[in-house]
Amino acid sequence: MPDEGRLDELREEAWQKGVVSGRGVDVAGGPIPRKPGYYGQPVVRPPVWTWEIPLYFFVGGLGGMSAVIALAAALFQHADVARAAMWVAAVAVVLSPLLLIMDLGRPRLFINMLRVFKPQSAMSMGAWILTGFGACVVPALIAFELHALHAFAGALDEILHIAAGLLMFGSAIFGTLLATYTGVLIGATAIPAWFLHRMLLPIHFGTAGLGSAAAVLELLGYRIAPLNAIGFFTAGVECALLVWLTLNRHGAADRAIHEHASGWLIRFGEILNGPLALVLRFFGIIPLAAISFLIGALISRIGWIAVGRVSGRDPEAVFAAEKL
Repeated sequence: MPDEGRLDELREEAWQKGVVSGRGVDVAGGPIPRKPGYYGQPVVRPPVWTWEIPLYFFVGGLGGMSAVIALAAALFQHADVARAAMWVAAVAVVLSPLLLIMDLGRPRLFINMLRVFKPQSAMSMGAWILTGFGACVVPALIAFELHALHAFAGALDEILHIAAGLLMFGSAIFGTLLATYTGVLIGATAIPAWFLHRMLLPIHFGTAGLGSAAAVLELLGYRIAPLNAIGFFTAGVECALLVWLTLNRHGAADRAIHEHASGWLIRFGEILNGPLALVLRFFGIIPLAAISFLIGALISRIGWIAVGRVSGRDPEAVFAAEKL
């Protein structure tokens, strides 16, 4: 038998050199059972996140980048766009912690994450980023609305104007971090398919958040050239990321992306918010382009979580990733 011959070669090599090279022999029915992983258990723990987390990634990215657009719109005298973008950010501020609490199961678990400040922990930093974002967005929106309504006169109105500007600046900073830290969060884990693409994920999540924010504003009726330019830019970046993801393969280490249905979710999402959104926007079909981008951004988030589950349960992927 081939296995018996290979065993004889290994014995002879061990006798002559003291070591053996190459692969051994998997003996069927032998004392060591053929079980994947460590005694039949996964080598790393797959993510246990439920549907709330990919939705949180989507809403948080959209809201964070809406604050960025709001600041830019205010600087370039588009007060109506700035106001709408701040309202979108405020809605995201309400929904994001609710989604996190629903996933955690108990509100106090979210509060407990704020008891310590750990810069080395992406999850701890995420809780603080979300809190800082909310602390800037809500007062900024109130100050912006009061100033727009001329609720106060004289120096107090000027103070409101300055406060709104400073708070919007803070919202944009925290918003950028909120839109991108989720990519850092999953990339910093031991899940092979996530870790191997840790440089791509923050760019992808941030770009998807920016394009989604612009798409929502366009669907709300704000059809201005800067938002269209953002749509073109983000769809183009997503096209490039789709090509990179397709070509940058790591064999068994990230086969959850390339050989499983979970990977097709990512590709389908990237096609919607990349090539399809770009083509629709090129032909001036702005509403469909915006809808395509939003659906694609959400599906890609769901796909990345699904890929993490598959990759975390694949021991061979973990071992292959350690060799890269």
